[in-house]
Amino acid sequence: MHNTPPVLYKADIKSLPLINSGKVRDIFAVDANHMLIVTSDRLSAFDVVLPDPIPGKGNVLTTVSNFWFGRTKHIIPNHLCSLSMEQILTDESELAMVKGRGIVVRRLKPLPVEAIVRGYIIGSGWKDYQKTGAICGIPLPEDLQQAQQLPVPLFTPSTKADIGEHDENINFEKTVDLLGREMAEKVRDVSLSIYRDAAEYAHERGIIIADTKLEFGTDRNGELVLIDEVLTPDSSRFWPADSYEIGISPPSFDKQYVRDYLETLDWNKKAPGPKLPDEVIRNTAAKYREARDRLVV
Repeated sequence: MHNTPPVLYKADIKSLPLINSGKVRDIFAVDANHMLIVTSDRLSAFDVVLPDPIPGKGNVLTTVSNFWFGRTKHIIPNHLCSLSMEQILTDESELAMVKGRGIVVRRLKPLPVEAIVRGYIIGSGWKDYQKTGAICGIPLPEDLQQAQQLPVPLFTPSTKADIGEHDENINFEKTVDLLGREMAEKVRDVSLSIYRDAAEYAHERGIIIADTKLEFGTDRNGELVLIDEVLTPDSSRFWPADSYEIGISPPSFDKQYVRDYLETLDWNKKAPGPKLPDEVIRNTAAKYREARDRLVV
């Protein structure tokens, strides 16, 4: 049984310089080669950070990510390092603030694309298919239904947008333009390998991974490294296998629940985001915890 940790909307670490505060993560410099990533309880939807935190979310994301980093290291190295939190934070209150949600990682050069793998047709991929019969320019069979499993998983990358902007889907040739052919092919092949391995593992535990977003960087030698978060309820669509059916948008263990609620509001999907009712916050927190409890065993 996990106790819900204190809620953290924003990490206030005075002892280290802040590098960046993203939609969910606050990143601090440790030294020239390392940084501290703190996963807050902030929630973003439609690329807007909402005003209400989801209690325990940052700890769930960190636990799930660390589990997958360990599970995928035979496929690709990742950004975790051997430095502990206690080695870099001497202030007890700062240490308590980041407990269970902070990780010390290597500083790497992030690639300018997000690697998205789709195993099922949903979300922007479904909209794209309805309009064009393809996803990101990849033609698909006719008569696919919403949430149907694709014949094979697809690599459908996107560009990285600034906060408040929307990521833009790109085709593989555009990825080659941005990364070079060899690196683009490696990102694609590694992403598909991670997805296939994870999807099989998760399915045995009653979770369908419909799609996921991975991020990569390169080290000083130009080697590819897995960074950011991996296969969490924030970066993936997780569906319960026992209630899955095609033709509808399935219930999920991720923030799709919040997105579905927000779609009922008269909101233009621009900042500031609307406040969430207590019930939506509670149910969302429970969905995140259930995903963790099913996957991390």
